[in-house]
This record gives sequence, C-alpha cells and structure tokens, in this order.
Amino acid sequence: MEKKGSGSMSGSADTQVNRAQVQADMKFKEEKLKEQLLKISEISLWLDTYDDIFSDFDPRPFSQRSLSVDFLDELKRASRDKVSGQIELKFLIPDKQRIVETELQIRKRLREHFKKHHSQLIEDKKKISKNGFLIASFGFFNMFLAVMIHSLFGETIWTTILTTLLEPSGWFMMFFGLDRVFYGSQAKKPEIEFYEKMSKAEISFFSY
Repeated sequence: MEKKGSGSMSGSADTQVNRAQVQADMKFKEEKLKEQLLKISEISLWLDTYDDIFSDFDPRPFSQRSLSVDFLDELKRASRDKVSGQIELKFLIPDKQRIVETELQIRKRLREHFKKHHSQLIEDKKKISKNGFLIASFGFFNMFLAVMIHSLFGETIWTTILTTLLEPSGWFMMFFGLDRVFYGSQAKKPEIEFYEKMSKAEISFFSY
C-alpha cells in the first residue's frame, strides 16, 4: 500500500512537471512568434485595439477620426532611419480583435491623413519661401531707394532722415526674408520627409 501511494505521488509530481514544461514551451513559442512577426516588417507596432491608433477625444468613426499624437510620435521615431518609398507599416493586433472591414477603413484613413498633411506641408514650405523672397525684395528696394534719394537730392536734412530710416529697415528686411527662405522653409523638411515616407508606405495588419 505504501508503494502504491508513493507511486501515485510520483505520478502527480511528474504531471505537474509536464504541465510546467508545456506552459514554458508555449510561452517560448509565443515569444518566438512575436520576434518573427516583428522581423517581417520594417516598422511593426503592437496594438491592443484599433483605438490605439486614434485620438481618445474624437468620437467620430474610424473613417474620419483624428490620429493619436502618441501614435504619430512613435511612427516618427521609428521612421527616422527608413528610406522613403521602402517602408512597410504593419500593425500586430490580437486575433480576436480583428475586423476586416474596420481595417480597410483604417488603412484608407491613414493614407488620406498622410497624403493630406504631406501636401499641406509642401504648400506651407512654398508660402514661407515666397513670403521670404517678397520681404527680401522689399528690403532690397528700400536700400536701393535710399541710394537713389541720396544721389539725386544730395545731403539735406530730409534726405538724411529718409536714408536713415530706409537703410536699416532695408538691411533688416533683406536678412529676415532670406533667413525665412533658407532656414524657415527648411524647418518643415523633417515633417515633409516623414509624411512623404508614410504616404508611400504599405499598410497591413497581422494577428498575434
């Protein structure tokens, strides 16, 4: 009887060990699966639900909803070293959460968002450059006018007052305008590159 009880306890211990081993093996396989899923794309993001992509404060449907600031910041961070036109954006979402129709809406919404903001930033850059050239041209005109007044009317109190006003303002506007052309417009470059990359990205969803 004692031997039988001892055998029963031994069998129970073996069963527990086997269960622990099975659980460890399953966990290991899950981790390997996650690693494989992450390797198949250049940018992979884990999602608990589709809501992670969008703003919590926007109640509209996914086809119109604003994107989350945290989501965009993470995309910008992940896309910095990626070459334009070669990005594959892949969302990893629990299998039980996936809805094909919703994913089609989200994919369309993301493309619309990226293309729209890319176009807007290009237009903003053009406007900044155009305004900079106009300001610089007006500054150059003021300096030219000061020289013409001085050469045509000579040294008088009125010409001195006018040239004193025109020359410094001309220099200021010229440098300010050129600064906007060469540096102000360049400030938009990182954003433009980001939205250009994302507007060309291949977007897809995977289960985990």
